[in-house]
Amino acid sequence: MSPPSDGSVSRRVMKLIAATIDLLEWIPLALPALVLRLGIALVFWRSGLTKLPLGNDMTIMLFEEEYRVPILSPALAAYVTTLIELVVPWMLIVGIGTRICAAILLVETLVIQVFVYPQNYPDHLLWAGPLLYLLLRGPGAWSLDYHVRRHFVGVRQG
Repeated sequence: MSPPSDGSVSRRVMKLIAATIDLLEWIPLALPALVLRLGIALVFWRSGLTKLPLGNDMTIMLFEEEYRVPILSPALAAYVTTLIELVVPWMLIVGIGTRICAAILLVETLVIQVFVYPQNYPDHLLWAGPLLYLLLRGPGAWSLDYHVRRHFVGVRQG
């Protein structure tokens, strides 16, 4: 018996690739949207936990000495940032107000990038990617936003 010709092998490989792509396309987009929501929520939630208890002297000193966020006083910036990082991630996880939450965290990411840690752009790009997706495409079907919109507005969202 002779070995299969190159054309036959390449056809099999192409069929295998096509079958794999077909299988992957069966996965609902709600799954990666959920994973993006969970992943980015954990980043900010863990950061918020490091700032507890709310208004502690160490956190305020961190905003005075290291972060130096413009416009807001260090104490106000510490309170606002801590509250955002403790509340918004939970909203993302359940998928309520997802686009607004993503916008808030994207603005925080931009402030960190521009004013606090400009050298950490690889991390900030990793945060901005999921946030941009959620802002532009929404939370997916496995979210409260989706069900509220579908039942009360009558619009289906992917």
